[in-house]
Amino acid sequence: MTRIQAEDQENVQDTFEPLTAEQAAELRKQQPLLSVWRVVGVQAVLGLLVAVLVWFVSGRMAAVYSAVYGALAVIVPASLFARGLTSRIASVNVSAAVFGFFLWEMVKIGLTVAMLFAAPRLVNDLSWPAMLAGLIVTMKVYWVALGFRKVFYPVDPT
Repeated sequence: MTRIQAEDQENVQDTFEPLTAEQAAELRKQQPLLSVWRVVGVQAVLGLLVAVLVWFVSGRMAAVYSAVYGALAVIVPASLFARGLTSRIASVNVSAAVFGFFLWEMVKIGLTVAMLFAAPRLVNDLSWPAMLAGLIVTMKVYWVALGFRKVFYPVDPT
């Protein structure tokens, strides 16, 4: 097996240069942070759009309630997650932020699973396809937010 030889530490030059305040401001302007609340808001809007689409397609209010419940099974836990991440405790230090992220992610997953298990008891005449449509569409907002950041933060032409 071929071994890679380590370079001499004396010959390695450090090419890292910290950003100036102007460069950092320009970088933040070009790549703003994605707000978790904005993602939750878009999830709510898309959940309502799915419910309207289900109403147009099926005409059954039970299917509409199922689609809304499917969307809520994503939106309610995501709201709790966003609230947990934006609390003061999560910003104390890095380790608290990492612990908070994992804690609230587990709460989000657990609440989503619990809501899905409770769906047949809470929604009369549950339509599984409609509920899954609401669930899947609102859940895919996370990937849309990562892939199409300009949708969430339009670039100012000036």
